Amino acid sequence: MPNRSLVSSFNDAIEGMVYALRTQRNMRLHAAAAIVVLSASLFFRIGRLEFIAIIFAIAFVFASELANTALEAAVDVATQSFDPLAKIAKDVAAGAVFVAALNAVIVGYIVFFARIGDAADVLLTRVRQTPAHITIIALLLTGLMVLIGKAITKKGTYMKGGWPSGHTAVAASFATAITFITESTGAAVLAGTIALLVAQSRVEGRIHTVPQVVAGGVLGTLITTLVFQLSFF
Repeated sequence: MPNRSLVSSFNDAIEGMVYALRTQRNMRLHAAAAIVVLSASLFFRIGRLEFIAIIFAIAFVFASELANTALEAAVDVATQSFDPLAKIAKDVAAGAVFVAALNAVIVGYIVFFARIGDAADVLLTRVRQTPAHITIIALLLTGLMVLIGKAITKKGTYMKGGWPSGHTAVAASFATAITFITESTGAAVLAGTIALLVAQSRVEGRIHTVPQVVAGGVLGTLITTLVFQLSFF
């Protein structure tokens, strides 16, 4: 019985975290930021103490957001009408999340600022050495193919909805161009993560379906890869 009770407790805790991820936009943003930061930690090879500080900052933000979600649910159950005290409770809980997030930003600044500055210098140097027209051509071709796809399918508008997702295609094109320009796995991971966030926002906003954003991502990646391969052939 004690083992079963312990397993049930872990299961309930996991269900609570999954619920927060499914229903709370801020929790999803925190999770995405955590993925980016942890990926950057691997890329920049930070020290043990710095890694501990990052882990504590991430855990602090997550715990604050989970507590805020739980408090909001409890307040909603306790009152069905506007109550000034209920508003205070929610505002204070949101303030706790803000403090945790601000702490995480400060920790990230201290740990990554110098490293990002050095990486940015390398990136700018390689960008200057790469003909700008290659990236521009890739983006223009991607945009053109998106317009053709929407004209053929006749679904949605040119700026919203339809096949494929233009925003995702452009984001994927940028990410692929950054990968070729920098020749850096870390930069590729960060750029790809941003492209995924763009795609996720289009699905979450119910502007596009998952297949539409996948089609946009594949289109942008393939066209940009083709352009860069041909340019260096």
